Amino acid sequence: MVRIFCKNNNTSTLFPSGCTLLDIYGNLTLDMPYAAVAARVNNQVVGLTYRVYNNKHVEFLDVTSKDGMRVYVRSLTFVMMKAITELFPGRVVRFENPISKGYYFRLDEELSDSDVEKIKEAMTAIIGSDLPFKRVECSTKEAIEVFESIGRKDKVRLLETYGAIYASYYMLGDYIDHFYGGLLPSTGYLKVFEIEKFGEGILLRIPNRATPMSLEDKVPQEKLQERFTERHQWQQLLGVETIGDFNKAVEMGHGIDLVNVSEVLQEKAMSKIADEISARKARVVLVAGPSSSGKTTFSKRISIQLIACGMRPVAISLDDYFLNRTDTPRKEDGDYDFESIYSIDLDFFNKQLTQILAGEEVELPRYNFQTGEREFRGEKLKLEPQMVLVIEGTHGLNPMLTAQIPENEKYRIYVSALTSIKLDFHNYIPTSDNRLLRRMLRDYKYRGYSAVETIQRWPDVQAGEEKWIFPYQENADVMFNSSLLYEFAVLKWKVEPLLRGVPEKLPEYSEARRLLNFLEYVVPLQDDELPPTSVIREFLGGSSFKY
Repeated sequence: MVRIFCKNNNTSTLFPSGCTLLDIYGNLTLDMPYAAVAARVNNQVVGLTYRVYNNKHVEFLDVTSKDGMRVYVRSLTFVMMKAITELFPGRVVRFENPISKGYYFRLDEELSDSDVEKIKEAMTAIIGSDLPFKRVECSTKEAIEVFESIGRKDKVRLLETYGAIYASYYMLGDYIDHFYGGLLPSTGYLKVFEIEKFGEGILLRIPNRATPMSLEDKVPQEKLQERFTERHQWQQLLGVETIGDFNKAVEMGHGIDLVNVSEVLQEKAMSKIADEISARKARVVLVAGPSSSGKTTFSKRISIQLIACGMRPVAISLDDYFLNRTDTPRKEDGDYDFESIYSIDLDFFNKQLTQILAGEEVELPRYNFQTGEREFRGEKLKLEPQMVLVIEGTHGLNPMLTAQIPENEKYRIYVSALTSIKLDFHNYIPTSDNRLLRRMLRDYKYRGYSAVETIQRWPDVQAGEEKWIFPYQENADVMFNSSLLYEFAVLKWKVEPLLRGVPEKLPEYSEARRLLNFLEYVVPLQDDELPPTSVIREFLGGSSFKY
């Protein structure tokens, strides 16, 4: 017998050694409005078919949890891949990117509306059959042979550069694939989904986490999809679509080539943006984006590009327009809500901006973060010919921020790390993971925070982004992708020790383990030859810019 402590009801119960989590869940009476889809065992997420042979701490998860929803989406993706493979044998399917509160998949040939309907019908039939997801563990060599036999070269390249002796894959009927994380016990657990034609491919729509029996509302994100598509096309042309492709290139000695071409691609994009600002004769450039997107470095580099266009950029930080701390709005838990646009003195900011654009001289404020009060230190600004204001801050795309400034005076830029490289064709890497790793390193190097503290704060950061940033991103005149093709390889050296330092007994261990699991597939790359102006230097250190 083994003793299982269930965190959901804070009780310990004896169960037969070797029983599955599904057996345990079935024998416990838990108050869970939605069925469990996965569990954390000793703070590590696993599927419900996991067998228990020793005493464990267990927490059952449903789809309202982030980890539970990941399991649901992986399983739903597996079902869709099986349906497509059976209907269109030989066709290559790529899991491209999240978009419009769903996920975009592209085939090597465009699908018709009737094709998409057939896929949906096939998925519904597979789900109705309640087929089990079967996990097969074997040597990595055997796994490579399996995927070679079914023509999955993307998976083969990844496994050939994977350092572990053993690997695994899953079977759904006679269809073979692998997804990097747990799956549902069977297809019958999939209750809510939708697919529809989207561009040249398919949009897979998923349940809303808060109300899992209904779908997420679609959000128009045409500009965001354009940036993803642009990057995917470039990577396909370059022949580096996946981590497996990247690893092979590094092993062949082409790592620095990938660094150089990634940096040049960003430099070209910045040059084009500066040319557009100059041609429009905009006098206010607003730079916004979510946490750890590299906004500060972008602002400095775009300022250099503007100088090359004959303009004189002047940097203004929104942080200096915070309300005094005692006047800052609070969240429901009583903490100050620094993410809210109402933490900024909107009237004062618009007044000063209007005065500056009218040619008046103003005294700029400086916010003292130690005292929590605005100060004036005699720093004055009067706009002269060819001057352009570069304003960086979270709320740059929110219409409320510059409500009193004429539209023709403004140029809005959305900056985000839009991760486009995939583990393999069926496993994408979330853009938020990219930013979380960046933030973790920056927090450690410059703010003295541990990985545990960064992981703890991340849900609040994301909640603020969902409320105050993402709804306004399509307001941008242009979107800039700050992710770099090579950055996971250079981040790996720095963040792995931080992640390994998260103790198993803490709830943050679950997230640390998940990140470590995907980083294991990345071949590392030293940062010696990275340019000092690179966006990634903002997080790694060694930048030629002062922050």
